[in-house]
Amino acid sequence: CLLENAWKFTSKKTEAWIKVALLPGKTPGELVLQVTDNGAGFDAAYSAKLFTAFQRLHSSADFSGNGLGLAIVKRVAARHGGHVWAETSEQAGASFFMAFPQGAASDL
Repeated sequence: CLLENAWKFTSKKTEAWIKVALLPGKTPGELVLQVTDNGAGFDAAYSAKLFTAFQRLHSSADFSGNGLGLAIVKRVAARHGGHVWAETSEQAGASFFMAFPQGAASDL
């Protein structure tokens, strides 16, 4: 869902880019998946709503979708003991993160 969102929200860019990285987390053994793009971004004032089901921060006329993608990402991360968050600069893209504790991959 994170890559699909990045693809969707960069679709109107003339020169779009999407970067994926696996980073060490803040605690020993934690891994963080980061997906960053230069797409539409979002208003940081509404970041608390991002991972809630059926919440859309952009008009359906601008971007397709039903507001479930990031809620699914949050549930998957939580199911494996992880958490999610996002950072943005409106009109300059966004970064989405999924952090998993050590051993989470072996639980899959």
